[in-house]
Amino acid sequence: MAALTRRLTVLGQDTEEHFMETAIKVAFASTDMKHVDQHFGAAESFAIYALTPDNVQLVEATQFGKLAMDGNEDKLDAKIKVLEGCVAIYSQAVGASAVAKLKTANIQPVKVSAGAEISELLEALQAELRSGPSAWLAQAIKRMQAPNAQRFDSMEAEGWDE
Repeated sequence: MAALTRRLTVLGQDTEEHFMETAIKVAFASTDMKHVDQHFGAAESFAIYALTPDNVQLVEATQFGKLAMDGNEDKLDAKIKVLEGCVAIYSQAVGASAVAKLKTANIQPVKVSAGAEISELLEALQAELRSGPSAWLAQAIKRMQAPNAQRFDSMEAEGWDE
């Protein structure tokens, strides 16, 4: 089982009003926190960022320790729990069973080439948010937005005729 060995949460991430309420969170399988350099199942650590079209902030770094790509499915559950709230995980590769579990948790697995720079991936995501998100990203944003409870107030104000 992949036990979480360290978890660093960055405090003060709400420096801009409503930043964390409007930001999406994405994770990267990385040993150096600069490059995507790990397979999801054997990832030793994740760098988790929150971003909006205008801001990016590291919010969490997690560490699992050394893991083998051994087909042991138990390690996936601990990793997916750490990714709760993320819309995507970027890694070099993801196995079929991990893809299924990630999709069930509403986390999009994204495969990138070895050594892809996290800063460039974040910039590309921001550009996509500014220009109009792709289908998977638009769905992820929609899932994150809680239903507006006030929508019923306006309906009630309109009245009801039968």
